[in-house]
Amino acid sequence: MVALVATALLAGGAGAGIALAVTNNGPSPTRSSSAPLPTAAPLTPASSQGLNVGAIAKRVEPATVDITANGPDGQDEGTGMVLTPSGIVLTNNHVIDGSTVVTAQVDGSGKSYPVTVLGTDETDDVALLKLNGGDFRTVTIGNSSAINVGDQVVAIGNALALSGSETVTNGIISATSRSVSVEDQSTGLTENLKGLFQTSAPINPGNSGGPLVDSAGQVIGINTAEASSSGSGESASNVGFAIPINKAMDIARQIQAGKPSATVDIGTHPVMGVEVTTVACAEGQDDCAPLGSTSPGTVPSIGEPSSGYTAPVSHGAVVSEVLQGFPAQAAGLAVGDVITSCNGAAITSPSGLVAQLSHLKVGSKVTVGWVTDNGSLGSATVTLAAGPNL
Repeated sequence: MVALVATALLAGGAGAGIALAVTNNGPSPTRSSSAPLPTAAPLTPASSQGLNVGAIAKRVEPATVDITANGPDGQDEGTGMVLTPSGIVLTNNHVIDGSTVVTAQVDGSGKSYPVTVLGTDETDDVALLKLNGGDFRTVTIGNSSAINVGDQVVAIGNALALSGSETVTNGIISATSRSVSVEDQSTGLTENLKGLFQTSAPINPGNSGGPLVDSAGQVIGINTAEASSSGSGESASNVGFAIPINKAMDIARQIQAGKPSATVDIGTHPVMGVEVTTVACAEGQDDCAPLGSTSPGTVPSIGEPSSGYTAPVSHGAVVSEVLQGFPAQAAGLAVGDVITSCNGAAITSPSGLVAQLSHLKVGSKVTVGWVTDNGSLGSATVTLAAGPNL
């Protein structure tokens, strides 16, 4: 069975936080964050000599970064592209969603830079970051509206989180304006993305957020998802999907301007201080780590569930981590509890909880109900806090 999966590389599952943890890290952005983002470069005719993959890689790789996003359960690996010399970086939201500490390394080598998350768009899977320090090489932004089926492209990224320079693959644009449902295999959540490029350039886990480049070396998309026939989603595929760069840059400019909307969040996310997963994942039914089997993460958490966990109810958002010092801990939530209601609405899955909490602000009050792992009921009103600045 073919499934579409996001192409961040999960190494313990930082992305399992589904925005219930934190996605803002490091010091506040500096004035250099307000430098204008690039506009599309003039169109360059395709070379009559064909695609020069080596020359494109030499041009783009120094402006590409490996992103490591650490969360309570471990870390995710992805890719980003540098937009400005001051270090503003474009990537996928799912690369850094649920993380507590984000770092980036240029072209897989040298110094590791702390990262501030300037803002995110979970609906369209775009995030804008700021590397703290350095004078950076930048990508050249192309015009995705000028791309046609059959155009040659190169995908560049941190494939499989292998050490060293970025992985480079090439192919063509196979289709445009694709609508797909993409699964995050660490949580079982699905996001619906529209207007994507389909490409035959092989894309692997770790490529998420990396540049899809045309024959002139200009970025025309963000590598986002692969089609996979493997249960783990760890295999390469010659069917990949990318967000057109025009759309991504419109979102990036909105974030940089500090203008939140129904889909765009600016700066620190409000958090309860829990990580959640599906019942099937928690019990080990799906192809993801069951509760109690993950290695310790980078943020202190409360509770150590035993292996062989069985949920007390069949539907809900299972608490896989409770962060120390956050509202969920004070409310009495514990690892293995299943959240079943939020603000009076029934919660049958992690995505339902995300829907109830999305676009609330720091300081908002929410009433949460849950079933403990021994079957008793719990309820509390919690005030959403700002995520930790680690």
